[in-house]
Amino acid sequence: MNLQGKLYGEVIGELKARKSKDPDLNSAHLFGLVYPTGREDIESLVSEVSQMYLFENALNPFKFPELAHLEEEVITTVSNLLSRKETSRRGGAMTSGGTESILLSMNVHKARACAKGIKSPKIVAATSAHPAYAKAASYFDLELIQIPLDNSFRPDLDALKEAVTEQTAVVIASAFCYPYGVMDQVEEIASIAQSVGAGCHVDACIGGFVLPFLERLGKEVPPFDFRVPGVTSISADVHKYGYVPKGASVILYRDDDWMDHQVFLYDKWGSGLYGSASIAGARPGAPIATSWAVMAYLGVTGYCELMKSVMTVSDQFSDLVRSTDQVELVGNPIGPVVALQSDQLDLFGVGETMEKKGWHLNRNTSPRGLHLMFSPIHEKVIDALCSDFEEAVNNHENANSEQARYS
Repeated sequence: MNLQGKLYGEVIGELKARKSKDPDLNSAHLFGLVYPTGREDIESLVSEVSQMYLFENALNPFKFPELAHLEEEVITTVSNLLSRKETSRRGGAMTSGGTESILLSMNVHKARACAKGIKSPKIVAATSAHPAYAKAASYFDLELIQIPLDNSFRPDLDALKEAVTEQTAVVIASAFCYPYGVMDQVEEIASIAQSVGAGCHVDACIGGFVLPFLERLGKEVPPFDFRVPGVTSISADVHKYGYVPKGASVILYRDDDWMDHQVFLYDKWGSGLYGSASIAGARPGAPIATSWAVMAYLGVTGYCELMKSVMTVSDQFSDLVRSTDQVELVGNPIGPVVALQSDQLDLFGVGETMEKKGWHLNRNTSPRGLHLMFSPIHEKVIDALCSDFEEAVNNHENANSEQARYS
């Protein structure tokens, strides 16, 4: 920060120059981190609502009661989407993202386990589960027990049964997992958790705004939500396939009283009672308001239309991969997230060739390959993507880098 400050135009100019060096979010050449629809009506709605709630603070519901009501309505909408029975109390909260939702759920499951006398609470999760569970274990003095995957890239249920004990606080099921887009066996996992009195958290951070609409579109979706006995909590990100800006997620509990372990109350300071239902204290109002606005605007019909668009793109690319002898899909992806592997090609080299053509494909390390998350905006470029991918498969050099990072 300089002494005098910069001129308005200088600040804007510098930011535009810096932003131009990052990928263009509306180019439809990114396959993760952002989920653009490519629709001007949705973008305009989000921009107007974000501006309207730019400086609101969701910390104090008594100062901003209507913002609090919007949040309650978002939670209720997501609860209905995930088959949580309506109750007189709020059984969940909005958070900044999937990681915070997972952290809160793990801490609540720890509290429940400790209340039952468990001395060393443990999280049991497959190796495909999100790193947020390792973070929760690190933050909250939990032990993370990881189990291997079977040949279909789903949790090995025999290994899971051996890993789950009376010291288990919570067992994780991904619906669906990030690395491969594959559904875990939620019913079986929840049943195993129930057998030792443990909770079962369903990580639907990606799938929460995918699977309910796939089901409505007629696709066979294995039971994954609160209809499954033994599922105790679910996380679902609105800022992924709910199509709102970061950071908006929801954590839900089957039973109302579980929220008592999540809410923090403190009255031993000079400004009176302090209360928070999330890790953050002050929280921006814009993610709450945009979540409410986009869900109200699209409705079930609008989300189904967008999901149909996404799956048209994903299916076209997946069909191309299936027709290519040298590359195959990893497992059996259910939605718009696909991973590729090959025992014949250097797929990192294919990825680098695609980057030279302007495409930003993600990397997986196990198995070594490529990873894509499709969004509605990709419908306008899918033919070009498929053409360039075919060419890259047939004409590429070995990779210059082995780096792979979460996207």
